[in-house]
Amino acid sequence: IAHVFLHSRAGKLTLTNFTSPGGYIETPQQARSWYNTDVDCTYTVTVYMGYGVEIQVNPSHDLAGREPSVLANESILLKGLVVRSWSNQISIHFRSRQPQSSSLLLRYQAFVLSCNFPDRPAYGDVSVTSLHAGGEAYFYCFNGYQLQGPSTLTCRNATTPYWSGKVPRCLVACGGMVKNVTLGRIVSPGFPGNYSNNLTCHWVLEAPEGQRLHVHFEKVALAEDDDRFLIKNGNHIDSPILYDSYEVEYLPNEGIVSSARHLFVEFTTDGFGTNTGVAIRYEAFAAGHCYEPFVKYGNFTTTDSTYAVGTVVEFTCDPGYTLEQGSVIIECMDPSNPQWNETEPACRAVCSGEITDSAGVVLSPNWPEAYDKGQDCIWGIHVEEDKRIMLDIQVLHMGKNDMLTFYDGDDLTAKILGQYSGSRPRFKLYTSMADVTIQFQSDPATNIYGYNNGFVVHFFEVPRNDTCPELPEISNGWKTTSHPDLVHGTVVTYQCYPGFEVVGTEMLMCQWDLTWSGDLPSCERVLSCPDPGTVEHSRRVMSGPRLIVGSTVQYICNKGYSLSGNSLLSCYHRDSTGPKWSEKLPKCIRENMILFTNNPKYTPTDTHTYGEKLPKCIRENMILFTNNPKYTPTDTHTYGC
Repeated sequence: IAHVFLHSRAGKLTLTNFTSPGGYIETPQQARSWYNTDVDCTYTVTVYMGYGVEIQVNPSHDLAGREPSVLANESILLKGLVVRSWSNQISIHFRSRQPQSSSLLLRYQAFVLSCNFPDRPAYGDVSVTSLHAGGEAYFYCFNGYQLQGPSTLTCRNATTPYWSGKVPRCLVACGGMVKNVTLGRIVSPGFPGNYSNNLTCHWVLEAPEGQRLHVHFEKVALAEDDDRFLIKNGNHIDSPILYDSYEVEYLPNEGIVSSARHLFVEFTTDGFGTNTGVAIRYEAFAAGHCYEPFVKYGNFTTTDSTYAVGTVVEFTCDPGYTLEQGSVIIECMDPSNPQWNETEPACRAVCSGEITDSAGVVLSPNWPEAYDKGQDCIWGIHVEEDKRIMLDIQVLHMGKNDMLTFYDGDDLTAKILGQYSGSRPRFKLYTSMADVTIQFQSDPATNIYGYNNGFVVHFFEVPRNDTCPELPEISNGWKTTSHPDLVHGTVVTYQCYPGFEVVGTEMLMCQWDLTWSGDLPSCERVLSCPDPGTVEHSRRVMSGPRLIVGSTVQYICNKGYSLSGNSLLSCYHRDSTGPKWSEKLPKCIRENMILFTNNPKYTPTDTHTYGEKLPKCIRENMILFTNNPKYTPTDTHTYGC
């Protein structure tokens, strides 16, 4: 039910109830006498809790003069625009400063309100069943972190729906007992940031009965003083040491294995230096099985998820990483003491490389760990010749003396697309070539410390952005191109096979805006003969207005001209070349005669037109040689006045 309150400046207060969740309110009412004066009204629409109100203004008639002013929750409502409330109530202020002969329709509609999507905790995630009242949000932390706060929040119904509590945090615990472990992670407090001073953290890991524990080392980075990390083969502080950061310079690639079901982990720091700390991954495994493999920044496939003897595992790296050390494929062997036949590989972001993939990632060396000082790395990316490369620089956070350069070509002599140092927000670059070279140089004098320092560059093969789009072939014809690349100024010419003709523009040009100058033509079958044209000094008679197959054209010479060739042409169609004319175009030739006379006024070579009057009238005999069929070459005639 919607309750609508109207309050006017005249002091009138009206309450109207609507049972429909949507409808119209006409304001002001035309029958009221005060409508001919200034109008200043406020409407308040209230619906059930958990619902909001949507308002749209529609003029019910043409409004004379200026449109009235309408405010909904202090937002100006223009004709056709919509305002939604954030609670179950909305206030509408209607004001008109001049008499009106029309009214406004306020369309209201109730809709279900919802909670905002909850924030994702750092080092964790959230899933939501529904954002409407009654919906729940479930929070969880990544391995190595513990949830501090409620794991579930509920969207509560109110004038404005809200979550039942604050978003929890994912924090690292300094020690603890972890029982019946199958798979997990331990990280030092603050990881991947630096740990604090004067810590003493103890963890006890306990596998299910009859199982043992294996530990993979992800990272151990301690200050060069009395900070220490130990893993002991047992469940108390005096158990035998399996790993001691004091004694080991390099991390064991194969990890360590407990002899029974317990491991004791100890992390201590003094009051001076600090560093990133430690991160280890542990997994329990049963007798007769190998432990579950692990590769940081990568993944693997397995023939048996229990990792029994005979299981084969194949590793791959995430985009931007390269497999190093160890083997790509390992196998669980030795039934008496199951173990992997090779060390698991490592996936690392390496310095330099040649890439021919259509999409991928280039990472700063050791990403997301800090890169080393004094590095000079070069990557080459190559795509198909008719393509270009889009570079999406998603992370750029380097030292002020470090340099990242992009070259628009396949070597360092190419034009520079961009050169960057320090930090920049996300941006994109586009090449004009099918190759790009990336060079990274770090300052040899200083190190940059911290997690996620470096760069992340995603690249994609894209169509050329300096050419017109490829034009298709046409049926019953072919095309020729003035330039192999469809750059500006390229002309494409379309022609048709015999028996067909081009309909439309046969020549298209690539314009400055990289569009074609016209629409694609087509080749249509020829159903008529072409116009044969006119013959000089003649007229023609056509059998019909169109020169279709079977039509005729007759040519008739003017007086004084004789026809050379056939006067009648017929349009016919007998083969695949299309309709054509039966004869060649005739000619109309001037009728001339050569005079042979003994009159000294004329020479034997004089030529006159048939019917022409001679300038002097002297009776003479002359022989006429003419193309007029009325006379023969041997006829002798007397020329007389």
